[in-house]
Amino acid sequence: MKLIVEQPAASWYKTEMGLVDGDAIRIFVRLGGCGSVHPGLSLGITKDEPRSIGLSVEAEGVTYYIEEDNLWYLEKKSLRISFDEKHEEIKMDVE
Repeated sequence: MKLIVEQPAASWYKTEMGLVDGDAIRIFVRLGGCGSVHPGLSLGITKDEPRSIGLSVEAEGVTYYIEEDNLWYLEKKSLRISFDEKHEEIKMDVE
């Protein structure tokens, strides 16, 4: 299981969310949206302080993480966060 945050996505988040080096972004399971793994569920993000990190990666000086209690969503797969330049939006793909 891996968490991959591509550089263009990390730069976009840093600009759009006003993030600075040392900040942390929590990726969490939420009800609703268009999730590809579990119908009726999707992933959200928020700036937050880690409590019990299950998976993390640093990109552009920011820590992106998933808490242990949300790892079930990935089902031993990896999450890739990228930036779609054509549509100017973030993509979260479970691979």
